[in-house]
Amino acid sequence: MSAAQAILDTPRLRLLPADPARAPAVLDYQLRNRAHLEPWNPTASQQFYTASHWAMQLRQAVRSWEDGVSARFLLATQAEPDRVIGTVGFSNIVRGVFQACHLGYGIDRAYEGQGLMREALQAAIAFAFDDLRLHRIQANYQPHNLRSAALLKRLGFVIEGQAKHYLFLDGAWRDHVLTSLIHPDFDSRALLG
Repeated sequence: MSAAQAILDTPRLRLLPADPARAPAVLDYQLRNRAHLEPWNPTASQQFYTASHWAMQLRQAVRSWEDGVSARFLLATQAEPDRVIGTVGFSNIVRGVFQACHLGYGIDRAYEGQGLMREALQAAIAFAFDDLRLHRIQANYQPHNLRSAALLKRLGFVIEGQAKHYLFLDGAWRDHVLTSLIHPDFDSRALLG
């Protein structure tokens, strides 16, 4: 993808593309939410909590966007556009006969329960279907993550199964519920041409 990744605006949020200049804001988000996010993430090294690590990660996210394999957004409120309060990312974008990706997301503990992640994901999903022209979005969550389960259900994701020992997170292999959302109006003619 050669064009710059778009900024997505919702009534309360800005979904900002990855930018190495935002590394200090991402580090601040990670530090504020360390205990909140650790159960859902791989075990982090001390390097994870440095600005240099996040500058490198954001540079890689820009390259991955340019290569057409991912799209990563940093969430900020309209009122405080320089303060990162969450992330939304589409990874493992596969074209050809699959036209699909994986969805990942996280939000600042202080902003949970306000409908902000739903608002962010509605905009991001529209982007994935309309701009990226994907057919399928896959999202997986740990069975005890009731917030993610409820959010994905409200967004129309359908449970497809469960994977035992799916990812090594927070120091152990974790089971995951596998879900997907299919683009209802995907134009498959492009695949036939």
